[in-house]
Amino acid sequence: MKALFVKYKSVVRFVFLFLGTYLLLSVGYALYLKASEGSVYYPDFVTHLVAKQSTAILSGFGYPAAIYPHDSKPQMVLYLNNEYMASIVEGCNSLSIIVLFIAFVVAFAQRFKKTILFLLAGSVLIYAVNIVRIVILVVALHAYPEYEKLLHGVVFPGIIYGMVFLLWMLWIKKLDPITEAEND
Repeated sequence: MKALFVKYKSVVRFVFLFLGTYLLLSVGYALYLKASEGSVYYPDFVTHLVAKQSTAILSGFGYPAAIYPHDSKPQMVLYLNNEYMASIVEGCNSLSIIVLFIAFVVAFAQRFKKTILFLLAGSVLIYAVNIVRIVILVVALHAYPEYEKLLHGVVFPGIIYGMVFLLWMLWIKKLDPITEAEND
């Protein structure tokens, strides 16, 4: 058994780093959500901020948009031209995707500064693209309501997860090659 661990040391390292980071950040995120209950920023600060920023961008492009807290559910409801367009829930705030992104990058981490800079840049990019994704989704739903399931269920998740995948591939490509001496 020890020989297998030695032989596949890099695989075992990746799995432990990925799972450890993912579990640690997921627990932290769950605690953040629990601590957000009853906050003035409904349903939580980041979801509230994403809803506000999405609405501000829509308004900036001339769409009469408004956002309100839902009466009984932990979500913000977005209206365009006084017509309900979307609910922005905790899953729309991009934090769970950022957690997944960070766990993967940490599992392949090399130099501290390079890793931290990539994590920061990637997280900001994911957050920003998520807001743009919500804005475009709302405009698309307004113009093509008959395609709601396709747009919300396939196209727009594909955009955010596709971008994360491309960031991961960029990270792997930018890694320093491992020499035989480092691998032993």
